[in-house]
Amino acid sequence: MKQNKVFSLLGIAMRGHNLVSGELQTLEAIKKGSAMLVIIAEDASENTKKLFTDKCAFYEVPVQSYGTKEDLGRAIGKDLRSSVGVCDAGLAEAIIKRLEEEE
Repeated sequence: MKQNKVFSLLGIAMRGHNLVSGELQTLEAIKKGSAMLVIIAEDASENTKKLFTDKCAFYEVPVQSYGTKEDLGRAIGKDLRSSVGVCDAGLAEAIIKRLEEEE
């Protein structure tokens, strides 16, 4: 995995307890309104992508597709993760900015 700012920010969010990972926890954070940004792995299943895209659209949460399951997991010190939710507005904004710069 190449070192980049997005994965570094996800690691910071995880260490600061401002990140949820995994399908169930991420969905719960979206529904509660605590998720400020959802990132889905690019190699996640089509069903997973559709589920999070639809939920995020309904609850008006920004959603981005970035990295692989392995990359997301490694960035936060866990196993494979197909989705993560950032629960801090400042970190979410910084990650969105970096994602836009990379496009």
